[in-house]
Amino acid sequence: NNPTPAWTKAPSELTSEDYSKFYHELYPMQFEEPLFHIHLNVDYPFNLTGILFFPKLANNLNIEKDKIQLYQNQVFVTDEVKGIVPDFLMLLRGVIDSPDIPLNVSRSYLQADGAVKKISSYITKKVADKMASLINENREDYEKKWNDIKIVIEYGIISEDKFAEKSDKFTLYPTTDGKYYLWNELEEKVKPNQTDKDGNFVVLYASNADEQHSYIQSAKDKGYEVLLLDSPIVPHLIQKLEGSKEKVTFARVDADHINNLIKKDEPAISKLNETEKETLKKNIEEAISDKKFSVQVEDLDSTDAPFVITQPEFMRRMKDMQATGGGGMFGMGGFPEMYNLVVNSNSEFASEIIASEDADAKNAKIKYALDLAKLSQNLLKGKDLTDFISRSYQNLNK
Repeated sequence: NNPTPAWTKAPSELTSEDYSKFYHELYPMQFEEPLFHIHLNVDYPFNLTGILFFPKLANNLNIEKDKIQLYQNQVFVTDEVKGIVPDFLMLLRGVIDSPDIPLNVSRSYLQADGAVKKISSYITKKVADKMASLINENREDYEKKWNDIKIVIEYGIISEDKFAEKSDKFTLYPTTDGKYYLWNELEEKVKPNQTDKDGNFVVLYASNADEQHSYIQSAKDKGYEVLLLDSPIVPHLIQKLEGSKEKVTFARVDADHINNLIKKDEPAISKLNETEKETLKKNIEEAISDKKFSVQVEDLDSTDAPFVITQPEFMRRMKDMQATGGGGMFGMGGFPEMYNLVVNSNSEFASEIIASEDADAKNAKIKYALDLAKLSQNLLKGKDLTDFISRSYQNLNK
């Protein structure tokens, strides 16, 4: 009912307090302050004014949409702006006012209307320009806000090519150590050490720093940098980046042993010959008899763990995509549980298995080592976990 609402004024006429007051007028039940705002104002080739606000989103893709209000010459029309505002910006809040948007036509006509497409492109460009200016003006503040805005930026990269083209200027890639890189900084500081023997820049990442701590530490021991990419749409984001950037691959740190994730031209030294390796593999396969584990014998460092469980990158990505919503935005079909069991042929444990002639004792050791590997991946649950704890206590008394 305000005859001169904030969006009708020039940005120079408004203070930060004015924008905050207007936000709370629009959303009286919203108690948190918005992170920042974007003032829209254009009169050619169409007329459009408005103010968009970034609320705190974190990793929440299920936040209530339809919070942007559409006006025509200050007369409220609707809060359903799909087709006018790009889909990834539907997570924002605010007001758009334009006399050039046809209102009494079908949605399919609206989405095909030339003026509406220009308005959508303008809003996308304006948001991209705002992100670039924010990081240039105060990078430290931008980094602090990154976790609350990243879902919008990542969604935009996936869904809007024009936005994606500008995104390298303001998209941050945080590490597990709390550092933040722009893409050009990753290439400058990380790429030289993380280029494999085929010339591919391998970007290592974790989705949970606590659950994948041992794998992260193995990568750090090699001098590698590990990104922390934990939003629900990361599998789609990295596929987009791999498709748009030359000779770049992303690998989660627990997708394989670190030596296999970034393969170098370094000779592998093995304590066992090929016959002994085949015997080792056969003994382990017979002991575990679980088809969801594919046994791989690798020549690793003698100090590495005897067993490491990894999940193939492709299979895990497909499962992660499925987890973002079965019939929702990125629905996928079901995928079975499949893991690689990487066996360290250079470990003392491997030599003991080869030398052991007591089948029962050998099988017990293999199952115990497997349980430890499962435990490190949070795969030991229910009855298996109870039995493992019980056996562990019994061993204390021996």
